[in-house]
Amino acid sequence: METSRTKRKPLTVATVQPVWAGADVMANVREHAQAIEQTHARLVVFPELSLTGYDLGAPSLAVDDRRLRPLVDACRVAGSVALVGAPIGDEDGREYIATLAVTGDSVTAVYRKMWLHGAEFDRFSPGEKPVVVTVDGWRLGLAICYDAAVPQHAADSAALDIDAYVASTLYGPGSDSAARRDAHMRERAAAHGVWVVLSTAAGPSGSFAQTSGGSGIWGRSGELVTQAGRNAGEITATQLS
Repeated sequence: METSRTKRKPLTVATVQPVWAGADVMANVREHAQAIEQTHARLVVFPELSLTGYDLGAPSLAVDDRRLRPLVDACRVAGSVALVGAPIGDEDGREYIATLAVTGDSVTAVYRKMWLHGAEFDRFSPGEKPVVVTVDGWRLGLAICYDAAVPQHAADSAALDIDAYVASTLYGPGSDSAARRDAHMRERAAAHGVWVVLSTAAGPSGSFAQTSGGSGIWGRSGELVTQAGRNAGEITATQLS
């Protein structure tokens, strides 16, 4: 019997390692918008805190901030949904490390990082639960950085009947970080039989003078399908089917 999943189209996914433009949010937005239009992908994924860089003191962004409008315009032109990273604040005064979903119509805060670490606890609150975003019938479980290093987070996300685990992260430079990055993604895919999509920072980002790069996509058995190098500005893409 055919289901909505068997009838759905493949999903073209791109991961972007944007060139960080420092504390200038507008410049980072422009970099993101250009990348969105270049990818020709339905889903475009950016790293953790991509709009500010990994600067734990950067001001929070509101989803109705006019500076984000070029992202909406780019998504409308490209027909894309973009997942971007930013610090956000809620009405109760708590702040979060968040994933924003951008479409051709709007910006929405869709996920708040659950597993904080280190100095992040000094400012940010942890998100309360895993989240699934649906794009063209594809159920995407979202993760931000250390979330993806915690097997329980992937297990709780997989329990929501996801098709892909989509992680926006930052790993430090060096071979040990690269090996840990790839092992995390390979293990999450193989453990749950889902695609894994990773967008991670390359080059400098906030307080990091260098980061690992290596964004990529892993198949349901844990096999690497495609992977970027270590340089900022690299984009990699494939179709999930």
